[in-house]
Amino acid sequence: MKPRLFAIIACLIAAGFSMEASAAWPERPIRILVPYPPGGTSDSTARVAAEWIERSLKQSVVVENRPGAGGAIAAEYLSRAPADGYTLILASSGIMNILPRMQKVGFDTLRSFAPVYIMGIQRMALAVNSTIPVRTLAELVAYAKERPGRVSFGSPGNGSTGHLTMALLLKRAGVTMTHVPYKGNVPALNDLLGGHIPMYAGSVFELVPHYRSGRIKILAISSDKRMAQVPDVPTVAEQGYPGFLAWSWNALLAPAGTPTEVISTLADAFKPACRDKEFEAKLAALGTDALCNTPEQFAERLRTDWNFWGEAVKISGAAKQ
Repeated sequence: MKPRLFAIIACLIAAGFSMEASAAWPERPIRILVPYPPGGTSDSTARVAAEWIERSLKQSVVVENRPGAGGAIAAEYLSRAPADGYTLILASSGIMNILPRMQKVGFDTLRSFAPVYIMGIQRMALAVNSTIPVRTLAELVAYAKERPGRVSFGSPGNGSTGHLTMALLLKRAGVTMTHVPYKGNVPALNDLLGGHIPMYAGSVFELVPHYRSGRIKILAISSDKRMAQVPDVPTVAEQGYPGFLAWSWNALLAPAGTPTEVISTLADAFKPACRDKEFEAKLAALGTDALCNTPEQFAERLRTDWNFWGEAVKISGAAKQ
């Protein structure tokens, strides 16, 4: 009986230490990994998150850029990090749901991570050069059908959110277009502005300034509702494609196995964020709409998006061999 009694006492002591540790968390600085170089939307969003966590939990937060391999380097690093809540990642839906379909990665999207909180979502938009004689999505479809295979569209790259959003839309519309992949959004957008490509699928944030200047026309928003930045632009769903919804998100994830209490503490810290005008304004300036959710809702979104974007990759023909 004594060994069993000692084992029970040891378990109780360990549980007590665990509860004490969780209650004291965080006791030291937290790291947020960013899978891209400084200066982009993900990096800026991570810094908004860091600022909010510091304010809410009274603990320092360090943003660490670990770019490379399309985001896989940072994600793989996190998957091997201690599951204590002190190392997080600000990842995009592209890294979690699209990248593993495009290349071999050292993590499992649905098993390697513990979802914490979706910071915000970015809507996609379909834009055309101002010289293209179309004003609506229906006119664009008709224009393309009259020129099968001769109308092209650009995207930030093969398998990018822009590419896959267009692939889904073209499938629904029964239209064939030529995809022109670029190495990033900047060269693609420059060629759209210069008239070298007639169309481009990208984020609303990057397109709005050129839309307001009259250099491009935004025909549709890939969203569930119109956006305040461009209230006169209808959604894809409004223009004859009900239920069409394709967006990307930036979110915080921890290593799988991170204590539930730590995940809850992090998520609870963000509960007031969507009611904070300054927080919303900072994300809006990055083309991101704040999204209030829970770890459970994020986990469900992760599973849904994994299947959704997987189907998009297959339709696009960009799936890895």
